[in-house]
Amino acid sequence: MIIFVGLQGSGKTTWYHEHFAATHVHVSKDLMPNARNRDTRQSAQIDEALAAGRSVVVDNTNPTLDSRAPLIALGHRRGARVIAVYFEAHVPTSLMRNRARQGKARVPDVAIFRTKKQLLPPTLDEGFDEIRIIPSH
Repeated sequence: MIIFVGLQGSGKTTWYHEHFAATHVHVSKDLMPNARNRDTRQSAQIDEALAAGRSVVVDNTNPTLDSRAPLIALGHRRGARVIAVYFEAHVPTSLMRNRARQGKARVPDVAIFRTKKQLLPPTLDEGFDEIRIIPSH
């Protein structure tokens, strides 16, 4: 189970498509625009995939310990190795990429600044088995 951590526009979804699309189930709240309880739906999708023996990428900002803790616990309950992939925060790049997005994919600039304020890099102390860092570019 891979949990992405990073700002909107940091390249998370592109990274998924380039590196994991052929091997991992893609779980993202962005793919559930009309879901009433996206956290519950996300957990159900992750649990279903792991129960079926599939690998999963959780593609959301996941900026805080509180947002990551239930995901880590779910992965470990299912016996998965839980890896954080941290996309180093670079606000100007995220803003530029976000402004190139169309429709609902584009978020208000303030959302990126809010996520930056909340963003804590993942640590092994949280329960991750491994942390990979993707440098900002």
